[in-house]
Amino acid sequence: MAGKVVLVVGGGGREHALCMELNRSPHVAELHCSPGNAGTLHLATNHSISATDIDGLLNLAKSIGADLVVAGPEAPLCASLADRLEQVGIPCFGPVAKLANLEGSKLHAKQVMRAANVPTAAFHVLSSSSDIDAALDDFSGNPWVVKRDVLAGGKGVVVTQNRQEALEFIQSSIESDGQVLLEDFLPGEEASMLVIMDGSGYVCLPASQDHKRAYDGDEGPNTGGMGAYCPAPVVTDAIRQTTIETIIEPMHRYLLSGETPYRGVLYVGLMIPESGEPNVVEFNVRFGDPECQITLPLVKTDVFEVLEAAALDRLSELDVEFHNLFATTVVLAAEGYPQSPVKGRLIHGTEQKVLQSSGVGAWVNHAGTSYDEQGRLISTGGRVLSCSAAAPTLEASVKLAYELIESIELEGSHYRSDIAFRAL
Repeated sequence: MAGKVVLVVGGGGREHALCMELNRSPHVAELHCSPGNAGTLHLATNHSISATDIDGLLNLAKSIGADLVVAGPEAPLCASLADRLEQVGIPCFGPVAKLANLEGSKLHAKQVMRAANVPTAAFHVLSSSSDIDAALDDFSGNPWVVKRDVLAGGKGVVVTQNRQEALEFIQSSIESDGQVLLEDFLPGEEASMLVIMDGSGYVCLPASQDHKRAYDGDEGPNTGGMGAYCPAPVVTDAIRQTTIETIIEPMHRYLLSGETPYRGVLYVGLMIPESGEPNVVEFNVRFGDPECQITLPLVKTDVFEVLEAAALDRLSELDVEFHNLFATTVVLAAEGYPQSPVKGRLIHGTEQKVLQSSGVGAWVNHAGTSYDEQGRLISTGGRVLSCSAAAPTLEASVKLAYELIESIELEGSHYRSDIAFRAL
């Protein structure tokens, strides 16, 4: 088992979290990341091949003799990375393109939910010939939920009570994409469940809660995610069990019915109403970001063993254990994020904090970071880094994460000061 070569595809906070866990495994002899960031550089060999350059990634995997490729983002999976790796006999943690379309197309995901009898919101598919006003009338009385039917990097959804805003987003989406989804609004509290699955079985990771809005109190524009905590108390044992019975089990059965089983992680975005009967808001075909940063450190079992088993349909042979801890992460965003983030500014205060082990303690997950020609740490993205912590209580993990983020300097940066407020 010793001496495995692993390639992690992607360059954000999720990929740094994956590299941190894989770096701890005694099975992993060589760790590579493409394109990676300043954080992965301390743990892996970074390569300058983009996560969407499938030919380049395939050649890289072959040239380093990869025993396992772990796909971070969804775009390479939708572009057939897993299919291409399968053709050359390299195991991939991440589904083939046909199954990755669960995230690639919102309409396809809705059709699958209907076929698998999974609870989700009612919806209309709108195109240039549709009666948009009648559709808006159908779902009036609540905010309107409009979803682009394309890969939009987590930013293709508008939830608004402003009819004009909904109408304009519908029209611009039809113009750019040909069609758009208008959904019934689901009241309740959101949570995420990450489920690792393969042809042999599945493992549900502790449920988490993400904070999508840019500012405190869930104000401001939608973002890729400003922080998260795990396990989320809103997912009680009873709700977790209901989720497994009404959503995870039917989806796993459905995904086994095709010629290739789903091998990877299915991100299940849940809406939990007062009745406790969860609905699916969306499926993603990858670890959430920043949910990954706080979910993986709670896995007690060697993460490499879990990911490799899922890529080889051997998940049912593993008994996956978890730490009895809480974890919180707070995202440090660049000035101007999410509209037009300012890049290239110096970051101070992360030294000595990159390689702290998880368990109990705090650590930095790098996302949009790099080193300049003078070897100084600079920002290269909108979400620059996140400060994560694990502790025996949620309160303690929140306190540790905020102590860490307060010690870091990046001119003009901002972060939310209320991560986990719903639970606390």
